[in-house]
Amino acid sequence: MSRAFTRRALLAATPAVLGAGAARALSGGHNPFTVAQLQHGGNWNPRPTAMRRLLWEVSKRTSIDVAADATAVTTDARELFYQPFLYWTSDGEFPPLDARAREKLARYLAFGGFILCDSVDGAVDRGAAASFRRELGALTSNRPLDVIPREHVLFKSFYLLDRAEGRMVNSPDLWGITVDNRVAAVLTVNDLGGAYARDNFGYYLHEVVPGGDLQRDRAFRLGVNLVMYATCLDYKEDQVHIPFILKKRRR
Repeated sequence: MSRAFTRRALLAATPAVLGAGAARALSGGHNPFTVAQLQHGGNWNPRPTAMRRLLWEVSKRTSIDVAADATAVTTDARELFYQPFLYWTSDGEFPPLDARAREKLARYLAFGGFILCDSVDGAVDRGAAASFRRELGALTSNRPLDVIPREHVLFKSFYLLDRAEGRMVNSPDLWGITVDNRVAAVLTVNDLGGAYARDNFGYYLHEVVPGGDLQRDRAFRLGVNLVMYATCLDYKEDQVHIPFILKKRRR
């Protein structure tokens, strides 16, 4: 497998999570990267084409081999553990997960999974954002959900970024929960999916404000960074952009 799939290799090597059969299946051949999108009791798919478009952008901008579309999963699905990247989105509040679902997601995080929580309703402290904060606290024994500093590798895993943007910019920050010295879950309140979603004719479905097309591109760059971070366990924060920096210095 390519270097980009080290996190998947970690998940595949964990029979306690997947079972021996699934582990053998994952470790025995090439599997293109895709996004698992979590089904839940609220409006779980408000931007149906968003992840398909992000995957397309990842394929064009990086060397990662990707699937054509995201795959919807429940917490009981074995496929949940097949992918290192789980997209959890909602438009508005959603009901609390039950104990079994929380246990499965906590195990997913503990064994190397990455969750992106994308609030699309525009609220920072209520609506979907409040539900995500509740659930992430329940999954991680109330570990703090902290602002991710701008110097974190998430902001430079592929592109050099200085803020978080989406369809809107309700906050320039990302919030994250750290598990074993890695950011295992990220919350954005800027509707990333709304910046990505397109119709069947290729037209973007939602206006991006206030920055228009440039802001949309920065939203895609953030998405690519998140995918790179989620799939690569061996990034060294001080090494990621050394070639770029040296090139800049030569100029």
